[in-house]
Amino acid sequence: MTFAPAIADQRFVLDHVVKLDEIAAHERFAAASADTVEAVLEGIGAFAEGEWAPLATAGDRIGARWTSDGVVMPAGYRAAYQAYVEGGWGTIGVDERWGGQGLPFVIQAAVLETLGTANMGFALAPILTVGAIEALAHHGTPEQQATYLPQLASGAWTGTMNLTEPQAGSDVGALRTTATPIEKEGGDGTYLISGTKIFISFGDHDLTDNIVHLVLARTPDAPAGTRGISLFLVPKVRLDGTPNDVRAVSIEHKLGLHASPTCVLSFGDHGDCVGELIGPEYGGMRAMFTMMNNARLNVGVQGVQVAEGATQKAAAYARDRVQGARDGAPAAIVEHADVRRMLLRMKAQTMAARALVYYACGQVDRATLGDAKARERLEIMTPLAKAHATDLGNEVASLGVQVHGGMGYVEETGAAQFFRDARITPIYEGTNGIQAADLVGRKLSLANGGAFADLIADLRREARHPALARLVDACEAVGRRLQGASADDRQAASYPFLTMLSVASCGWLMERQAAVPAADAVKRAACAFYLDQIVPEALGLEAAASASAEVLYALPAGAF
Repeated sequence: MTFAPAIADQRFVLDHVVKLDEIAAHERFAAASADTVEAVLEGIGAFAEGEWAPLATAGDRIGARWTSDGVVMPAGYRAAYQAYVEGGWGTIGVDERWGGQGLPFVIQAAVLETLGTANMGFALAPILTVGAIEALAHHGTPEQQATYLPQLASGAWTGTMNLTEPQAGSDVGALRTTATPIEKEGGDGTYLISGTKIFISFGDHDLTDNIVHLVLARTPDAPAGTRGISLFLVPKVRLDGTPNDVRAVSIEHKLGLHASPTCVLSFGDHGDCVGELIGPEYGGMRAMFTMMNNARLNVGVQGVQVAEGATQKAAAYARDRVQGARDGAPAAIVEHADVRRMLLRMKAQTMAARALVYYACGQVDRATLGDAKARERLEIMTPLAKAHATDLGNEVASLGVQVHGGMGYVEETGAAQFFRDARITPIYEGTNGIQAADLVGRKLSLANGGAFADLIADLRREARHPALARLVDACEAVGRRLQGASADDRQAASYPFLTMLSVASCGWLMERQAAVPAADAVKRAACAFYLDQIVPEALGLEAAASASAEVLYALPAGAF
């Protein structure tokens, strides 16, 4: 696998987009000194290059394997994961109270980017654990936090999110998993869990001795729909070392991410699966969104991972592959204009995705410091970071195959793996259509429309490129129209509008980077390409974002 950590661009974005020095000026994140950040980026880069990247091809071709005794990872994975634990890489963004290093969330995102660029499927294990840590840190009891958070922070145990069921899909309110109180004098908050969950990433594996499942379920007589959902902590192995009656029934045979076992989990086959309530009864949705919002940003990070990996591989191939001629002499394909167009587009879109996602992650840290405006900005940026970054990951991976030509369509070059791995990212943790619906249905009206207005004001204040200024105007006009539109019209316009606003935000952040005197030739060329060619494309979406839903419902359902 072709892999080199993108340290220079990561650091550039942290300095000039996130403005990490402002975050590190606060006592809460004082540990994030320039030297520390540099050491973390370089350290995780060396680790990923030496330990995780060499396993990526085997992870894809061999993959995780289901057995009646549990899921078995390919050779070398357990040792590589233990090296990750021993290196303390899981502790980066975790509060010091739980054995973490207390560094900003955005630094943790950079670490996950590097790990995932080296081995995307493998990196899902720590990504899911981060979500479990967030949920317990916000909603767990002091006893649960003291018992489980140090193990999760170190990575000695991994965590999962168990939401989806066969009959429910994205409709969480339709779940049927049950949680029955265990009758003990005075009650102790324990329940017997029974049900089936599907699509559980790293739901079972042999990397660690325990897995902490966070499971949504219904207690007896719970109200219907999402109001009746509670969240439970269900370890694979109880604290006394005995099995907890949860097993992987099967793993999915997927298009990609073969190194990530996607499990069907069965809880309580023998009536002996014990879970603890996390937070109040019926508080599952609130706790779930703590996990989901974190996970959505980290899925945006995955878009950056796959784009960076695909770009590196395509550029290396284009430099080496001699085909055709230029100026009468044999030339590598990197000399041909159309290949350069694709490579520059890949670099520009990768840089744009990184800037967008890191900016959103930086808002997490600013919100942690009590910045109310940052919390509003985070709310409106989360659907953009999740949806647009993963759309870009897919686009860049597809271009990577194209740069390879026919060799991209065969497995031996590895270009196809990025394409296959990327395809799930617009689907899970809330499909990108759901992100768009969230943007127009809830985020546009946040703070009585103030959050959207503040974003537009920031974009307009800094926009210098004429196309970017026109796109900002178009986003404002469409957004205002959608605020007063019918529900159907908002939904019909949601996806093109999300793309418009995402490109405008990326253009803003790319222009900001181009203005930095320290920007190198690659950064300047990529930013110029983005502003000159990609931003004008988004202007073409205004018609779709302004159309009514009437044409979508002109046909009866059976005509499709």
